[in-house]
Amino acid sequence: MASNIEIKATAPDLHALRGRAEDLGAKLAGTLVQTDTFYVCPHGRLKLRQFAEGEAELIAYERADTKGLRHSSYERVPMPADQELHRALERSLGVRAVVRKRRELWLIGTTRIHLDRVEGLGDFVEIEVVLAEGQTHSQGESEGQRLMQGLGILPEHELAVAYVDLLEGKQTAQPSTSS
Repeated sequence: MASNIEIKATAPDLHALRGRAEDLGAKLAGTLVQTDTFYVCPHGRLKLRQFAEGEAELIAYERADTKGLRHSSYERVPMPADQELHRALERSLGVRAVVRKRRELWLIGTTRIHLDRVEGLGDFVEIEVVLAEGQTHSQGESEGQRLMQGLGILPEHELAVAYVDLLEGKQTAQPSTSS
């Protein structure tokens, strides 16, 4: 099972975050339009992520709902965008919610920085330090801390929950709508 160390926060100024990401040496890898359909499931979270380009992936993951850097373990299964799969999952599990977003993907080493504009919620930044084989959580957390500082992520902007939880009203976010 793959794992990473991640943090999610509201983004008061995406333009400033872009500049800080560049200053840290991150490179823009592209802009993605994603629709994540979350299904009701008894353990962790399960979502079908569909890309505007016609591809999809099924992602099962577990992560604590806490602020700050946290460990996440996940399984990703790439596949063609398939409405039959969605209908089968919807029929057997039920749809919990749908999250639509535009994501700028920035890369620095094995770390992914996401600058997200989420429909109905606003702007966010997410750091995912993808852990390599043999890399410890503490090493990933150190890299995450360095990037948080470099990006200027403040404790009051940190979120404990996923976008799906915000849509369901489990925590409030006060993101801006700057670009």
